[in-house]
Amino acid sequence: MSVATRLTELGIELPEVAAPVAAYVPAVVHSGLVHTSGQLPFASGALPATGKVGAEVTAEDAKVYARTCALNALAAAASAAGGVEKIGGVLRVGGFVASAPSFTGQPGVINGASEVLGEIFGDAGQHARAAVGVAVLPLDSPVEVEVTFILA
Repeated sequence: MSVATRLTELGIELPEVAAPVAAYVPAVVHSGLVHTSGQLPFASGALPATGKVGAEVTAEDAKVYARTCALNALAAAASAAGGVEKIGGVLRVGGFVASAPSFTGQPGVINGASEVLGEIFGDAGQHARAAVGVAVLPLDSPVEVEVTFILA
């Protein structure tokens, strides 16, 4: 099944590629892979929340934001690769969670990204992953996700 068809079945419409907030590009194609820059959970050009997970932001909300980050990464990868059908699967996900000092649920938050990529790509969505707690992220975002996709 095509990626576009699967997105339609899931009721997912990829967002516009978020404009970089510094000196980088959203994604780069190299040696059969598409590497995305870290993607924030921008929706309609704005962050849905700011602050630390486990303090100002709940883990449940942050998981939804990680899902948004993954979809933003897929949009960036598709744009760089020449279309969503050029994306064949997922190699690796790197997730960063701005965490309150006592918060230890980073893997559950980044599951939001991993799960949606699995829904979209099936077996080709299985990937290696890191879920890391950090003190602060750009623009005080609660979560950031980078993805390495495999070209079809």
